[in-house]
Amino acid sequence: MYAQMVQSTGKDVKTTAEMTPEEAAFQARIDAGEKIEPKDWMPPAYRKTLIRQIGQHAHSEIVGQLPEGNWITRAPTLERKAILLAKVQDEAGHGLYLYCAAETLGVSRDDLTEMLLDGRMKYSSIFNYPTLNWSDIGAVGWLVDGAAIINQVPLQRTSFGPYARAMVRVCKEESFHARQGFDAIRKMAEGTPAQKKMAQDSVNRLWFPALMMFGPPDKDSVHSEQSMAWRIKMNTNDELRQKFVDQTVPQIEFLGLDLPDPGTKWNEERGHYDYTDPDWSEFFDVIKGNGPCNVDRLAARNKAWDDGKWVRDGLLAHARKKAAAKVAAE
Repeated sequence: MYAQMVQSTGKDVKTTAEMTPEEAAFQARIDAGEKIEPKDWMPPAYRKTLIRQIGQHAHSEIVGQLPEGNWITRAPTLERKAILLAKVQDEAGHGLYLYCAAETLGVSRDDLTEMLLDGRMKYSSIFNYPTLNWSDIGAVGWLVDGAAIINQVPLQRTSFGPYARAMVRVCKEESFHARQGFDAIRKMAEGTPAQKKMAQDSVNRLWFPALMMFGPPDKDSVHSEQSMAWRIKMNTNDELRQKFVDQTVPQIEFLGLDLPDPGTKWNEERGHYDYTDPDWSEFFDVIKGNGPCNVDRLAARNKAWDDGKWVRDGLLAHARKKAAAKVAAE
């Protein structure tokens, strides 16, 4: 769902003269548009960056079920329940695809989960905000998944093969998520005055957190140059954020809602909308664990991990038993 571009660790991009022969050959493959596969040689920093980004992306898909899952039983109609249930199920599948992609880099799913639970890995900041009412679910589908699509479509062309291939299906399903969200918020915007007011409130509260999904401004993204050179990232944070604003502002106007940012206006010279930056101090505070729902989200994941231990242990015991029986038969 949400490959938030919180920057990877690393150094500035090496010049060709500074590269080892292996690094130079690797970069030549990247520059030629070739896909890197798990058994190919790769710089340790490339592997580390991918594990961090794919792991964070997978965690975001799983944690992203939490603000929506508790609305399944409270959806206003049976149709809305079925749609939301399908959406939440999709997010679980996306997490599994991405964990599988990360595992090809030599890190286990258990290791990734433990890094999330003890704070060594993050997930998208947007999921640390609450969904207070039904219109929030529409806004999440429309704004949050809409932002996710803008982040993720370029990742279908990322240099690491398993990640790029996983994103093809993810993006198709995210398109459904964004459409269902827009349809839900449209129903609210076209409903009673009270419903339209709820829709407006949801958009107002989620607009700036959605802008934060693309990560900090480029001027503060001191390590993104290497990710761009390796084609792990295809676009800068600010490029993606601008695309989201340009795409979404006309949709807000179509719905007859007020723009959540009074500073939004069309700039004829640039050919883009100008907009107000989010409060980046809030973004970094949420990333550090101080958002409205950080504690609740991690508590839910820790509980799920602890409650599921007997299932994992049973599956492992069954697998060992089958392996032993196979060896005995041979």
